[in-house]
Amino acid sequence: MAQRGVQLDQENISCSICGDLLKDPVTIPCGHSYCMVCIKTCWDEEDHKRIHSCPRCRKTFKPRPVLEKNILLAELVEKLKKTGLQAAPADHCYAGPEDVACDVCTGRKLKAIKSCLVCLVSYCEKHLQHHYDIVQLKKHKLVEPSKNLQQLICSRHDEVMKIFCRTDQQSICYLCLMDEHKGHETVPAAAERAEKQKELEARRQQIQQRIQDGEKDVKLLQQEVEVINGFADKAVEDSEKIFTELIRLIQKISSDVKQQIRSQQETEVSRVKELQEKLEQEITELKRKDGELEQLSHTEDHNQFLHNYPSLSALSESTHSSSINIRPLRYFEDVTAAVSETRDKLQDILTEKWTNISLAVTDVDVLLSEPEPKSRDDFLKYSTEITLDPNTANTYLLLSEGNRKATLMKLIQLMSQSYPSHPDRFTGWWQVLSRESLTGRCYWEVEWRGRGVEIAVAYKNISRAGNSHECGFGFNDKSWSLRCDANSYTLRCNKVQTPVSGPPSSRIGVYLDHRAGMLSFYSISETMTLLDRVQTTFTQPLYVGVNFYNYLLSYSGGATAELIKLK
Repeated sequence: MAQRGVQLDQENISCSICGDLLKDPVTIPCGHSYCMVCIKTCWDEEDHKRIHSCPRCRKTFKPRPVLEKNILLAELVEKLKKTGLQAAPADHCYAGPEDVACDVCTGRKLKAIKSCLVCLVSYCEKHLQHHYDIVQLKKHKLVEPSKNLQQLICSRHDEVMKIFCRTDQQSICYLCLMDEHKGHETVPAAAERAEKQKELEARRQQIQQRIQDGEKDVKLLQQEVEVINGFADKAVEDSEKIFTELIRLIQKISSDVKQQIRSQQETEVSRVKELQEKLEQEITELKRKDGELEQLSHTEDHNQFLHNYPSLSALSESTHSSSINIRPLRYFEDVTAAVSETRDKLQDILTEKWTNISLAVTDVDVLLSEPEPKSRDDFLKYSTEITLDPNTANTYLLLSEGNRKATLMKLIQLMSQSYPSHPDRFTGWWQVLSRESLTGRCYWEVEWRGRGVEIAVAYKNISRAGNSHECGFGFNDKSWSLRCDANSYTLRCNKVQTPVSGPPSSRIGVYLDHRAGMLSFYSISETMTLLDRVQTTFTQPLYVGVNFYNYLLSYSGGATAELIKLK
């Protein structure tokens, strides 16, 4: 009780404007007291109204009262400061935006500690005391503070809802039992709460168990991340060492080739220069001999001429005319050709091995995989831009639209169409493959027109030359295809043909999960319908294929297949 008295004194010496202890307290004509600065600021804002009022009781004054310091209150505040007490409650006692405020407090409201279901009022500790002291109020039902007290009252009868209607699954008051809920299954709200409390505890146990399981999975995944990172770092380190050794080997071979070329260059240049010196000496000797003969030709004495001629006319045999064979300037071209051939072979080997390396990298398994797409929007997340490779196109096919569209030409059109010879070109089947290889998850769509088109995927090493089944999509173990006719579909895998039912459509969607070995074909219209699915193991990257069949070259229908750009 003494504590409550102190609280009363503290409230009396608190400024209701700022909520703190009075500073330079002044008492206005109505009897309420404020900090000098607080009431002055408040009234300064009201000057334009020419009428000033008390912030608490709203009593008005005209003219504006003169403010004078309340000496008694000032001394009382000073005494309380010396005792270490605070005039206002601590900040954490005041109601914040998320708290239930006391409905009785004026000015800055304190937090409510209880709500009364009879009074429909929330009380702070001070204002709740009457419910503990007054006999009649002791019978009131006190609950935890609630902002929604009105929701506990029946809107029709203005009574507390203490009953729960299981039929309508709602709280009602006792008068509702006699009205619209008559004959319904009802129980006291406390009994329903007890039942729901049991369900709540069971649900919490389920949630807690799922939390525990989830936390275990999170730890497991974290461990998996650490393992993946560790192995990846080790693989990068080992790969760098191997490639460094490979680069060092290539650099050594390059150095050896360079050294051999320079050595051979030095030998050949030395041989040529030696022969050059001999020739220059012989030329000098011949010039000298020619000069002597010229001089002899001018000798007038016949006897002297005849005497000297035999010795001067004798010539030594030339040593160079038959031994020097000037070849075309193609020195060391064979070396360059050999190095170039080695480079090409190495490129082929690295390209082939890179495919294996890439598959080995993408084949790394993790605990969780992404869920399979369900809607077209999900599939579009994996959309892949694909173009057709002109080097693989049969000469009867014309590529357009940035090599995304293939058209089977009529016989008369072939006269203006020609492709250069290429080992990758299909020569017998009217087929073409994509330029891009596919691994991982990919999705694409093909728009087709004509009597029939096959949409396929194939390995790069599928045969190309001739009309054998080794070249045709779906007739071997290197390709899979969906044959699309006007009113039917046929799935073809390794010569096995399976009729497929589904809605006719001129657009076919294809989804590939290379790692999972899954290839799915869909009919695309207003809806997306699964036609069929292949489950296998892909050992190489795949290439998109298109094949035209069941046509005569004189047919003028303009059969086409276009890889659609997906947004």
